[in-house]
Amino acid sequence: MAALRLSPAVRKLKLKALCWAASPGERCIARAPVGGWTLQRASSSSPDTDYLHQSIVPTNHFQKSLPRLPIPKLQDTVCRFLNAQRPLLDNDQYRRTEQLAHDFEQGIGKQLHEELVAQDKKNKHTSYISGPWFDMYLSARESVVLNFNPFISFNPDPNPAHNNQLIRAANMTVSAVRFMKTFRAGILEPEIFHLNPAKSDTAVFKNIIRFVPASISWYGAYMVNAYPLDMSQYDRLFNSTRIPRPVQDELFTNDSGKHLLVMRNGHFYIFDVIGQDGRITKPAEILAHFKYILSDSSPPPEFPLGYLTSENRDTWSSLRQRLLEAGNAEVLNKIDSAVFCICLDDITIKDHVELSHNLLHGNGINRWYDKSFSFIFTKDGCAGVNFEHSWGDGVAVLRLLNEVFKDTINRPAVLPTTQPAAVDSSHNVQKLEFKLDDVLKEGILNAKEKFNTSVSSLTMEATEFKKGGKVLLKKNNLSPDAVAQLTIQMAFLRQYNKTVPTYESCSTAAFKHGRTETIRPATIYTQKCCEAFVKEPSKHSISDLKAMIGECSKYHLQLTKEAAMAQGFDRHLFALYHMTKSKGMPPPELFQDPSYIQINHNILSTSTLTSPAVQSGGFAPVVPDGFGVGYGVHDDWIGYNISSYPARDVKEFIKCIYKSLDDIFDVLDGQSISG
Repeated sequence: MAALRLSPAVRKLKLKALCWAASPGERCIARAPVGGWTLQRASSSSPDTDYLHQSIVPTNHFQKSLPRLPIPKLQDTVCRFLNAQRPLLDNDQYRRTEQLAHDFEQGIGKQLHEELVAQDKKNKHTSYISGPWFDMYLSARESVVLNFNPFISFNPDPNPAHNNQLIRAANMTVSAVRFMKTFRAGILEPEIFHLNPAKSDTAVFKNIIRFVPASISWYGAYMVNAYPLDMSQYDRLFNSTRIPRPVQDELFTNDSGKHLLVMRNGHFYIFDVIGQDGRITKPAEILAHFKYILSDSSPPPEFPLGYLTSENRDTWSSLRQRLLEAGNAEVLNKIDSAVFCICLDDITIKDHVELSHNLLHGNGINRWYDKSFSFIFTKDGCAGVNFEHSWGDGVAVLRLLNEVFKDTINRPAVLPTTQPAAVDSSHNVQKLEFKLDDVLKEGILNAKEKFNTSVSSLTMEATEFKKGGKVLLKKNNLSPDAVAQLTIQMAFLRQYNKTVPTYESCSTAAFKHGRTETIRPATIYTQKCCEAFVKEPSKHSISDLKAMIGECSKYHLQLTKEAAMAQGFDRHLFALYHMTKSKGMPPPELFQDPSYIQINHNILSTSTLTSPAVQSGGFAPVVPDGFGVGYGVHDDWIGYNISSYPARDVKEFIKCIYKSLDDIFDVLDGQSISG
């Protein structure tokens, strides 16, 4: 029985989903559960140390019956597009855009929409956005550094003795390989949203649902308010690399690889983390191999190859071909097929900002930015991940981080007292050597120069607001995410006296091969509220200001629900535009309109992430005159981690963020806004 579309009744569910990062123009790390959603997983513990747990419900049990990603009605898309444009345009601009949008709806847009629907009906194995989204990522020619790859930093291990580079690298490596083996064995707990965990996240439910045929299992979960998520992206987590190609890159996966890639001081090492018997290499041996690598006193190579992965993709493609022709096919294959990458950095972290820079881009020497993900460990035991974004969104990465963090705490493979195994690491660890001609050497030096110029232009700042957080906001019947987004709008208005295009990404993983949809946080409600707070606070009573915050929250929740149900406008219009390109048609007038171009020039690119495993996350701005805003709303505090290029003053923006939070929380406390 083929997977079915959601019925109208199901579509009307008040879904409030995790919203994750996704596009090159709007990279976001993840959006935490909102509105009371919880993601719970009562995994059965695994007596076998090679696995995280053993789920009685198969990992992909729900995949076949996941509902298909709905294509919105064109009329609804046009209406939502115009609603998002209203706070960004003056009256004349809006009238022109409104006319163009309605002409599009009645003309070429109607034809394109009908063709998209017909095409979607012929491709029931996937979603209408999946192919175009991969094309968009892989055809982009900009460097993946700053433009695409984000970072997430782990919280410190609760046991201070475990926050040691060697111990942490060994433990997280073992836990990540456990995750890989658990997933590939089909015994990783399926990813499910439990709206009523008391009913659905139970042994009774699991014992029943595992016997429901996979072709209808999603509907069985839905009956108890549980919503399985698409897990197709997990296949690209391990043994995967983005390969540069002319015009459009390729995603490479070879799950037969049993070795780990380790980088230190610009050198490449590999050793097996899976033995010939299929078991994980003994943790004490992994510890010994890391210790051996850390003892290598070789200076950095004169021509560090990692810089090439930071190049323009066409330039890197031609240089990679040159590497192959120079006799480096075998070593490149070992890099590409490695289960994942571990970066052992010699840096000791001074503060949060330095950690953010190191995880987002580092010094370029000790990275292979094309790997699906790289765990990074500093000399003082700070840990994080940098991941390549084309293969998927943050769903799989965040699940990996949560499971790895939990496993290293509850079941660490090595302890500070663990002695490295008495093995010959010089035999088991292979240091990769490369054959470089003059063209390649020059290419590496050019890439290094570009990299240094690029990352030196990026500034990052962070702040923590300790006067309140999620608990207080919920007591006031406000969406924490809505208030965090309102704060961003208010800060920008305070600093630049403008309302600008803003992007927040929302996962559509509730659907088969769903990617993301966009929440547009800049609205007529936030504009009105920000104007009142910033320009005319004395003209409004405290109750009026509270009411405005409430209006913002209510509308933001509506946008979030629509996006989670794939009922935004961005992906639909993107698919229609992609169709015109694939047909060789000139772009319709709507897509050439300055307002359409402007709304996709996201000056405020935002992403939120909260998890017990995660300290913070971040990314660079998606446009030269933008801000990259990572934030997290915790129970009693709110944190922001923000980046900018020279066109914007991030230090002042951070001050404006704090002032805006101060004002909002003062009003919620019944106090007047201070000057």
